[in-house]
Amino acid sequence: MATTDRKRSIIVGLFTFIGLIILVAGILVLGTQQNKFSKNLALTTYFKDVKGLKVGNNVWFSGVKVGIIKEISFESVENVKVVMSVEEKSSKFIRKDVIATLSSDGLIGNAIISLVGGSETFPQVEDKDVIKSGVSGGMDAMLATLQTNNENILEITKNFAQLSKQILDGKGTIGALMTDDAIANSLRQSLTTLNGTMSSANQAVNNLVTLTHKLNSNQGLIHDLSTDTALFASLRQSAAQLQGVTQTASALMANLNATTARLNQKDNAIGVLTNDPDAANEIKQILKNLNMSTEKLDQNMEALQSNFLLRGFFKKKAKEEAAAATDSVK
Repeated sequence: MATTDRKRSIIVGLFTFIGLIILVAGILVLGTQQNKFSKNLALTTYFKDVKGLKVGNNVWFSGVKVGIIKEISFESVENVKVVMSVEEKSSKFIRKDVIATLSSDGLIGNAIISLVGGSETFPQVEDKDVIKSGVSGGMDAMLATLQTNNENILEITKNFAQLSKQILDGKGTIGALMTDDAIANSLRQSLTTLNGTMSSANQAVNNLVTLTHKLNSNQGLIHDLSTDTALFASLRQSAAQLQGVTQTASALMANLNATTARLNQKDNAIGVLTNDPDAANEIKQILKNLNMSTEKLDQNMEALQSNFLLRGFFKKKAKEEAAAATDSVK
């Protein structure tokens, strides 16, 4: 009986000892997770919506757990105060300009706070510091982005359906091209014309290539003009002479214009003759009178030749003229 009680006591003591070990281990593990055995700093931030954040959830910085959520309380309707317990040994890497954002532990994990950013120019955080909060990330941000993308895809689908209906109804340029045979034929003719134009352009390019080949092969007048200095000097001299002739012709045309203008005026004899009918009639009368006077003079000369007083003079003069004509013939 004593032996049985002793065995029972040993078993009970063994189980008690194992239970104490498990209890101590659990306390140590929970204490480590809750940062109960390390020196911590209290950092405060504020959110409009904590999105399911609970006391005891983790605080991460650069992907490393640095603390837990110590307190969550309302300051106002749209202002939730969150107090974080951060390990002092990790606080030397966290700067005062760090930003607290809501995130999640994995895709569907618990809500956590992620400390983002911070620059070396700012000092490290201290106990009871208040840090800024930023836009939430994680699943909520992904879902919001996905929702926006879904709305955009829906809008694009509606627009595409409307566009395809208009095309089928023959509305717009594309619809007209797909349904109107006349426009299609016109477009086909335009393409044919464009092909012809491109062929002409290709021919022109080929001609230009041939011309440049001739220029490079020391053949043709253009090559001589571009390389023969004597020919170029001769052309320059010819151009100068042509310019002089042009200037002379211009001066001659100016003089002719001035002369023509004078002929059209009545302040000179020729202008009067060409433009004044009265003067022309007077000149005609004068010429007529001169003709009559000449006839009368001829008659008087004939009468004088018949006069016996001058008959010997005229006969003598006629003989002298005949002798002079004979001498000139010899």
